[in-house]
Amino acid sequence: MLRDIWSSSELSAEQLGITEIKLSFLRENGILKPGIHWKSSPLGQKKPWKPKPLYNVKMCRKIINKFYSEGNYNVAA
Repeated sequence: MLRDIWSSSELSAEQLGITEIKLSFLRENGILKPGIHWKSSPLGQKKPWKPKPLYNVKMCRKIINKFYSEGNYNVAA
């Protein structure tokens, strides 16, 4: 049975054991790639210039584990 692989930032952060702020940091700094790790929500929004991101938790977990295991967590904001 297929299931939806995309989750809200709140749920994704909780499942990944990080804060939403850290999740946004990783997305905004190019660690998480669009279309692979995150996408814009297709649901109707009042602010089309600031869509809410949805995350693929499985793919995010892989890259986050790699990112932290390589000691890259001191990247300047």
